[in-house]
Amino acid sequence: MPLIEAQPDALAKVYAKSVFEIAHTQGGQANTESVLGELEDILEMARNDAQFSELLASRLIDTDKRDASLLRIFEGRVSTLTLNFLRQLNRKGRLGNLPSISAAMDEMVQSQFGRIEVDVFTASPISADELGSVKNRIADALGKDVILHPYTDSSMLGGIKLRLGDQLIDASIQAELRKMRDNLVNKGAAEVRGRAGDMVD
Repeated sequence: MPLIEAQPDALAKVYAKSVFEIAHTQGGQANTESVLGELEDILEMARNDAQFSELLASRLIDTDKRDASLLRIFEGRVSTLTLNFLRQLNRKGRLGNLPSISAAMDEMVQSQFGRIEVDVFTASPISADELGSVKNRIADALGKDVILHPYTDSSMLGGIKLRLGDQLIDASIQAELRKMRDNLVNKGAAEVRGRAGDMVD
């Protein structure tokens, strides 16, 4: 079975806190963000490679064989801390929890260092100037250092959607059309009730 994206649970937060504290002790904010970046890159590899995802998540693979694979793939390519953390998760049978652990660590980094990551969805690619404007407006509103991840969603008619953690801010044209439709339906129903009341009176 492949890795499953999941919200951080209590177990994920324990592991995330452990690697966060070690990374911070070893090299401060820069090292902590670097380790988080490596974990996120590994997850991105898993999303794009079903075989690699299976290697990380499958309970059928022998722990020692998977450890050898982790060493072969990552030694010299990621920090010693990241590699040792992956090997520790493997020994504990927790590599399948990597998505939620990474998400929990990301929340800690954002909270600790005043940083927030925002996914930006638009119907067509957004220009650097427009992206800069969006970034500045969010930074002013939240008082945090904003890191934007732009995505193109061809199902959108226009407008913009922002995702901050598990919060979605939908300013797309579809959302506006839904509001208009709901208003018409609600107003229409209210008018019908009003007229029925007038008839009874």
